[in-house]
Amino acid sequence: MTPQELASKIDHTLLKPEATPAMIDRLCDEALEHGFVAVCVNPIWVERCRERLLGSPVLIATVVGFPLGANVTAIKAEETRRAIDHGATEIDMVIRVGDLIAGNTGLVRDDIAAVAHVVHTASPQHTLKVILETAALTKEQIIAGCRCAAEAEADFVKTSTGFHPAGGATVEAVRLLHKHSAPVKVKAAGGIRDLKTAKAMLEAGASRLGCSASVKLLEELAGSE
Repeated sequence: MTPQELASKIDHTLLKPEATPAMIDRLCDEALEHGFVAVCVNPIWVERCRERLLGSPVLIATVVGFPLGANVTAIKAEETRRAIDHGATEIDMVIRVGDLIAGNTGLVRDDIAAVAHVVHTASPQHTLKVILETAALTKEQIIAGCRCAAEAEADFVKTSTGFHPAGGATVEAVRLLHKHSAPVKVKAAGGIRDLKTAKAMLEAGASRLGCSASVKLLEELAGSE
């Protein structure tokens, strides 16, 4: 794998609450320099990223219902609509985690479907990624979450927000998502800080990685060639 090939699978991510405008500009500039497929930022930065990345192939992803997933569905849908109006083409939404754990899969599915409707009405190129928070779930709950995402016509299932105390992505969770989510794709995120972990996630079935250490990964890969 070349650095360019790895970069084409990475959402270059900055979701920290202390992110400044200068840090967001740097994120965009690094995405342009290295060829990351997207930047992933909080909603307040979407318009700034659109201006910074204008005319480039770098996509803009933002988060909805983040990081708890506990917003009411109408708010998630409106947040999605506004993000798309401001320039986002990819939406990473957090599910109703507590309802999934409780077995209320109909509520989880309908919540995802409402956001999916907004995303896919915008254009066929707009993408919805559904964050399950796998570290907080059992195997059976993860499988049920995959089913909800598929029934709601999401494009990706995603492991983690990166903010939950239970942890981020694991190889085991990615394998489980890959097995049970098809044809929905898999994004691994949360705790991917070195090349070995990134490669393991891709080998387990992830087709996209969410990373804040993206440049470090490319430098590590380039140094190993």
